[in-house]
Amino acid sequence: MTGNPKRILLTGGAGFIGSHLAQALLRKHAALSILDNLDDFYSPAWKKANLESIRKVGPFDFFDQDICVMDRLRETVANIRPDVIVHLAARAGVRPSIEQPRLYEQVNVAGTVNLLELCREFHVARLIFGSSSSVYGATSRAPFSEEQSGLRPISPYAATKLAGELFCYTYAHLYKLPVMALRFFTVYGPRQRPDLAIHKFVARMERGEPLPIFGDGETGRDYTYVDDIVAGVLGALDYDFSSTEGTPFEICNLGNSHPVKLSELVRMLERATGKKAMVQRETPQQGDVPLTWADISKAGKLFGYRPQTSLEEGLKKFVEWYRAADPSLRA
Repeated sequence: MTGNPKRILLTGGAGFIGSHLAQALLRKHAALSILDNLDDFYSPAWKKANLESIRKVGPFDFFDQDICVMDRLRETVANIRPDVIVHLAARAGVRPSIEQPRLYEQVNVAGTVNLLELCREFHVARLIFGSSSSVYGATSRAPFSEEQSGLRPISPYAATKLAGELFCYTYAHLYKLPVMALRFFTVYGPRQRPDLAIHKFVARMERGEPLPIFGDGETGRDYTYVDDIVAGVLGALDYDFSSTEGTPFEICNLGNSHPVKLSELVRMLERATGKKAMVQRETPQQGDVPLTWADISKAGKLFGYRPQTSLEEGLKKFVEWYRAADPSLRA
């Protein structure tokens, strides 16, 4: 970030990506407010521990609130008067969204519209929206480019993220609200959610338990280290929208642009942990896409995005964190 310290409201700041971003913002001397309802999708104790890690970097205001409760949300925004809202709060996970589609719609779509309305009402200068590579579905051309049209998401989670992008565009068009939607590609690293593959696999390998592999192991993912995602968000915060013609709205992929097959990931985890993996084959799961692969040229052009961490290096860092972490904060 450049210039004077910005007043930033970060939703979902107690989560995995949010907590890393919060620390980076404090190091940039932002006046930070975090809003998070500490939901029980995974243990709230993890999120409270994340908040303590953030406090070691610097002070911030914390609001234990739900983005779906508009009256309280309005009071908070009126009190903070943020220059920027970074909106990462969401119900996460492809598979749970198939079981609870209405909950995902309520939080991820209606909650986003609440924040957009408050951006309009309080003249917020910019919104950063945390989107997902899942919006590309199973039929997009690889590598996935932001210019591709006709996206066909194959899970309720993915559909809610695409709907959120469309609402962001609408508000950018109607009210000239500058919005940057960032499509995150399979983020991993310290504090990663316990339901995600790398955390789950390392935990099982450390305990000598088999790894559930859904399908033939040929699915590919563009694994992106959390520090690279944070660097991309910081770049988006500084992007000069005056160079954008017409509606002040941009979509950018934040990935590593090096997809790795699941079978290869397992071999890399064996090297990182020094342990042999036992594989347990399972049938493919609904909602899983066969490949994610980010074309990151646009983010590179707009705000200099250049991922720095290879998967091999990132896995080593994750294993080091996992082994040093409080056992209660492991999968």
